Amino acid sequence: MSSIGTGYDLSASQFSPDGRVFQVEYAIKAVDNSSTAIGIRGKNGVVFAVENLVTSKLYEKGANKRIFSLDTHVGMAMGGLLSDARCLVDIARTEAANYRSQYGSPIPIKYLTDRVSMYMHGYTLYSAIRPFGCSIILGSYEDGQPSMYMLDPSGVPWGYYGIAIGKARQAAKTEIEKLNMQEMTCEELVKEAAKIIHIVHDEVKDKTFELELSWVGDMTKGRHQLVPDDIKAEAEKYAKESLAESDESEDEDMA
Repeated sequence: MSSIGTGYDLSASQFSPDGRVFQVEYAIKAVDNSSTAIGIRGKNGVVFAVENLVTSKLYEKGANKRIFSLDTHVGMAMGGLLSDARCLVDIARTEAANYRSQYGSPIPIKYLTDRVSMYMHGYTLYSAIRPFGCSIILGSYEDGQPSMYMLDPSGVPWGYYGIAIGKARQAAKTEIEKLNMQEMTCEELVKEAAKIIHIVHDEVKDKTFELELSWVGDMTKGRHQLVPDDIKAEAEKYAKESLAESDESEDEDMA
């Protein structure tokens, strides 16, 4: 039974006859059309990497970041509409601040994930509002254990060892699945994350991009931070060299 174009996509509060909520599906499509973001959970922390597309040479470098800190120990990467994600960042930071004020300790990522997912789900229930057009990846390092979750526009949270969102998510997931993540340190995963972003980047359609990298783990003493410039430069160098070697081996095979 197909219900496309029969008026069931005019409101987020309405189901189609075959049980679909089209407004949520459209929001997920907005995520699928955005730049790629990945999160990888290693044995001593979580690494985020984002392909921030540069659509104009006039843009200021470093503007419109797609990686955020929600609390000192929680990081977030996003895919989809940046303005929608910023709204969720404000909500998450308020929840984290309220928890710290009330209980005197950092908010557990599981609790924060549940609160934000409830907020996202609330925006799928009423016709006067629309779902958030973004997916977010949350990562933290608590009591010596890394944790990572992904929330999609429907408000459903999933726990992951490795996740990719955005236009090249399938290719990125394939590359992530090749890694032995649970046995790798964040120092090793930073290089692999940079390599994956370079591999899945479409040079034909999207010529220029800025690579954003951040991590949280024992190397940062449990604090979410951007990867230092020297380590980031080394990771990008490794990624480009690996990509060049891959291209050379393909040319040899064709010859």
